[in-house]
Amino acid sequence: MNDNSIKRDFPWGHNRRFNAFPDHFRATYGIRMQKVSVDAGFTCPNRDGTKGTGGCTYCNNKAFNPSYCLPSKSVTQQIDEGIEFHRRRYRKAGSYLAYFQAYSNTYAPPDKLAALFGEALAHKDVKGLVIGTRPDCIDNAILDLLADLSAKCILTVELGIESCYDKTLTRINRQHTFNDALVALDALSSKGISTGAHFIFGLPGESVEEMLAEADIISRLPLKSVKFHQLQIIKGTVMEEEYKNNPSDFETFTWERYLDFIISFLELLNPDIVVERFTGEAPPRFLERTVWGKKRTDQIVGLIEERLEELDTWQGRLYKK
Repeated sequence: MNDNSIKRDFPWGHNRRFNAFPDHFRATYGIRMQKVSVDAGFTCPNRDGTKGTGGCTYCNNKAFNPSYCLPSKSVTQQIDEGIEFHRRRYRKAGSYLAYFQAYSNTYAPPDKLAALFGEALAHKDVKGLVIGTRPDCIDNAILDLLADLSAKCILTVELGIESCYDKTLTRINRQHTFNDALVALDALSSKGISTGAHFIFGLPGESVEEMLAEADIISRLPLKSVKFHQLQIIKGTVMEEEYKNNPSDFETFTWERYLDFIISFLELLNPDIVVERFTGEAPPRFLERTVWGKKRTDQIVGLIEERLEELDTWQGRLYKK
């Protein structure tokens, strides 16, 4: 019988049972930092006709963009309003990372990007940048700009990869391949740029076994951090119609089933990779269905940690190099 009170020496240097982003960041930089979102008015090649129109089948940026994020406002104004919002909610945050989140934030000429990122870094409370983008929106000129920024400030480039399977990427109309992600990650890491990635669990046509197999694939990527989200069916999207017409094609996780899945996934995941999120949280008015009640992100993290403790397991326990 396991004695769950035993204190273990985890490789990430704190006693939480997964390599948690807040603890990693505090250990690395000595302070807590909060991301403040910015919508700089970008689009993406999957919307403007370069590769496609309409975007990914699940996508509605309004479902996760904070209300203060409007491209009609300057970068500085959005940061000011975002900091005020977060100071009311997260009183311990003393410094901020400007999070260029909406759409593809390297999909513009380098001089325009340099001006927008420079405006964010000129803010007295901003210490660095998180730049969300697609794997196919990084060329050599963009790489040079990102490498220059990385030498001057805290910087993470967060790639929306979503799935390791091309069959899924095609079905959800991503208009890029998994190999595109591999190429982008290799290029970024070769420049010493910290990389993160976003993956969605429950995309149509993927079995739980296929999703679990992604743990090994992800573990071997040159990633510093990951975000995992359960699929949320957003009203008004193409996927909403697909779900209504073919619900059996979707793994619709109950909370208990997702909890078991995440524990199994964590056990297989490289312990060197920092985990930022386990779930997404769209406002209820955007959701076609809600199946987990009113659980908030912090509550979900607590429940995951309780289950890890109960089972006396941890991130990477079953990981094989």
